[in-house]
Amino acid sequence: MADEQQSQPTPPRRTEPVDAPAAAPPSPTPPAEPGPSTPTEPGPVPPAESGLVAPAAPSPVAPSESGPVAPSESGPVPPAAPGPSAPAESGPVLPAESGLVAPAEPGLVAPSEAGPVPPSGAGPVSLAKDGPLPAAGSGERRADARPVPPAALAAAPAGAPEEPPAAPGPAVIPAQGGPAVAAGDESGPAEAGRRAYDPWQAGAFSVPDQGAAARGTVVRLRHAVALGLGIALLAGGIGGWLGVLAERRSSTRLELPQAAAESKDRAPGSVAGIAATALPGVVTLHVRGSGGGSGGGGTGTGFVLDGQGHILTNHHVVAGAKDVTVTFSTGESTTASVVGRDSGYDLAVVRVTGVRGLKPLALGNSDGVRVGDPVVAIGAPFDLSNTVTAGIISATGRPITAGGDKDGSDISYVDALQTDAPINPGNSGGPLLDAQGRVIGINSAIRGAEKTGSDRQSGSIGLGFAIPVNQGKRVAEELIRTGRATHPVIGVTLDMQYTGAGARVGAQGEGGRPAVTPGGPAARAGVRPGDVITEVDGVRVYGGDELIVKVRARRPGDPLRLTLLRDGREQTVRLVLGSAEGS
Repeated sequence: MADEQQSQPTPPRRTEPVDAPAAAPPSPTPPAEPGPSTPTEPGPVPPAESGLVAPAAPSPVAPSESGPVAPSESGPVPPAAPGPSAPAESGPVLPAESGLVAPAEPGLVAPSEAGPVPPSGAGPVSLAKDGPLPAAGSGERRADARPVPPAALAAAPAGAPEEPPAAPGPAVIPAQGGPAVAAGDESGPAEAGRRAYDPWQAGAFSVPDQGAAARGTVVRLRHAVALGLGIALLAGGIGGWLGVLAERRSSTRLELPQAAAESKDRAPGSVAGIAATALPGVVTLHVRGSGGGSGGGGTGTGFVLDGQGHILTNHHVVAGAKDVTVTFSTGESTTASVVGRDSGYDLAVVRVTGVRGLKPLALGNSDGVRVGDPVVAIGAPFDLSNTVTAGIISATGRPITAGGDKDGSDISYVDALQTDAPINPGNSGGPLLDAQGRVIGINSAIRGAEKTGSDRQSGSIGLGFAIPVNQGKRVAEELIRTGRATHPVIGVTLDMQYTGAGARVGAQGEGGRPAVTPGGPAARAGVRPGDVITEVDGVRVYGGDELIVKVRARRPGDPLRLTLLRDGREQTVRLVLGSAEGS
């Protein structure tokens, strides 16, 4: 069996031979030499732990005569019977390391009379599979299953007194309780731990893993450390969160003072009150078309005149429009159609249909406006709808002309209200409101800053102009009724190249016609070509445009008083304004 499982070979050592006396059954058998037996085969001698051998049968074991006994190939040489041990010649007998030898039963092998028996040299002792274990010499040993107590394993140290031998009986070898190391084996614990497997032993080979407990301890320690770290991190996170929560709820939290919420209602005369009242009646117009003052399309503003859907805006907003879209302050949109427009007054009316809940704006009286009155402008500057700005009336009766960039045919003459309320492109057509939220003007023109580049659009510099609502009301009524507006006229052609003070009547009209229309209001009042008109109803005029503005600020049929110079002399004439169909 030594070929199937080999262990480390035991190094040979020299042993002192002992002369063996003649065998005599009555003499006691001393223990074997303390040194290990020299192996007879090339293979290593397996340690004593590889198999357990039961005590031998009751037959006595006779010592060998021929010399020391070599160890068996398949198992260790069993220790001697537990009789008195003789001191070893070369040193003390080492105790067994891993197995315990049981005390002998009442019948023990009688020791030899002649003295200790040296190991036999007749050959190895083999362990039979099913039969008794024959010893080298004259005796036989059989195994039994009795355990070997630890008391019998310890060998007597060198020099100890010899104990009397026990009664004759069978030899005892290690049992299943643990393998025994033969007396004289000095291989030490390291060699004893290397045991060969004995397939004939009664129990399975089992060696406890001395490292398992240590590894388990390390693993458990790592698990405990990891668990401790996890608990610490969790506790730290919870503590930090509780600290932040406590900090937020503590009295040291930063909280700035703030006023309580107030009512959204505002006084009717305030800017906010005016805006809240007027915004539902203000609309934004998006125009798509070609030609006209809008440049083929653009954005403007308008306001609702009545419940029938009429909306007043500027002429230059819808000039040449093909499609007009009206958007209310609520965000709802609908299409609109153009009812009528007039370039001379720069006014137009569009209409929406199928719209419920319209909020017409109240109209004021522009004749009662005074400089310094507060005003509010609403519109969509640069397409920013529902924009509200505020200011004052900075001037009244400001004669301005607008349009006519190409041929002068679309020049608008406006006796305007001037305001410093910010008005920008997109505000055109929107309402100018007084402190009661009534419309007193239609925002129409601005005086912008000088452009420094073709791509730069001018904005408000505080000079905005609005058509007086009295003029807008009359034109709007005419546009709604007939689609066209009438202009008041005096029936003269003015010399627009005149640079002196006042407006001079021309020498000849357009196309060779007379400068004073025959049968017209001026002809009936006695006005002649070359006369210079200096005042209208007592108000000084300084040029032809200003005279036209003053006349158009009246209605057809209104009386008019003119002051003029003829041949250096001043005279006054009265006339009734005529009517001409507008463009």
